[in-house]
Amino acid sequence: MPHEVPSPSTTQTLATLPLLMADGGRKWEGMDMDCLAIIFSKLSLDDLTVSIPFVCRSWSAAACDPLCWKFLNLRSLNFMPWSSFARRFTDQNSVSRFSFAGFMKLAVRRSGGVATELQLPELGSMEDLILASNKCPRLRTLTLPKLTSDNEAELPNLLSKWENLNHLQFESKPSNFSHLASVISHNCKDFKELSIQSSSIKKEDVSAIIKDLPKLRTLDLNRCFLSKEELLMILEGCRELKRLNVKDCIGFEAEDEEVIRKGWRIKDLELEGSKMVDERGYETDECDDQYVHVI
Repeated sequence: MPHEVPSPSTTQTLATLPLLMADGGRKWEGMDMDCLAIIFSKLSLDDLTVSIPFVCRSWSAAACDPLCWKFLNLRSLNFMPWSSFARRFTDQNSVSRFSFAGFMKLAVRRSGGVATELQLPELGSMEDLILASNKCPRLRTLTLPKLTSDNEAELPNLLSKWENLNHLQFESKPSNFSHLASVISHNCKDFKELSIQSSSIKKEDVSAIIKDLPKLRTLDLNRCFLSKEELLMILEGCRELKRLNVKDCIGFEAEDEEVIRKGWRIKDLELEGSKMVDERGYETDECDDQYVHVI
């Protein structure tokens, strides 16, 4: 599962650490570098770039330790030029132009090849993915933005490089999903968690999951068009599922007795909010992925 973003209380506590240590008569500038790196690894990326490095030289050096950059949750930051984070970053680092691509390169460089998680925001591009595939070989968790058809064609080659991949989240289902499932099956032997958001899940998609990814432990199809027939196929074919999230889906009723009966063995079966049709009267086979993406 994706790494959790540190709470504000964690950041506030660390921000007062110099004062606390000063009161105790200790020199916080001289703390062991490894200890600092472990502490700072609990912080968010904005703290590591616009706060901690400007306390003192030792903290600045520790904030650059690859251990602090293992979890690259870039979705937690606002990269718009007018955002508070962008303004602070340009002011603190004396740069004239701020861009997501530039920050991505900084994060990947500081990770030193040990990053295990990458969550790309909507601003993420294929160039960013290519960079990650070359510089972050140890990724276990990957969250992708919605990609164009041309970019989706590049995914099989990129995914094949992440042999340790365990968790993959799609903002929307790629048009070549069936092929991607086969690529993951052959190259990512530890793959256990798949998430596809707000998409139309068709019979061929379910067949690909059952055929190529039968050992999934977690499957998240939240807010998807998913017929009862396809859902029953998943319940029958993915026998090792521990968690199945099909909340707020269209295509079956959350209280369907057959679905509940077939899913009894799944420890965490989430059906809440799912209906046969939506408020507009659409059923699963009446809408395409584009419709799902905007509702």
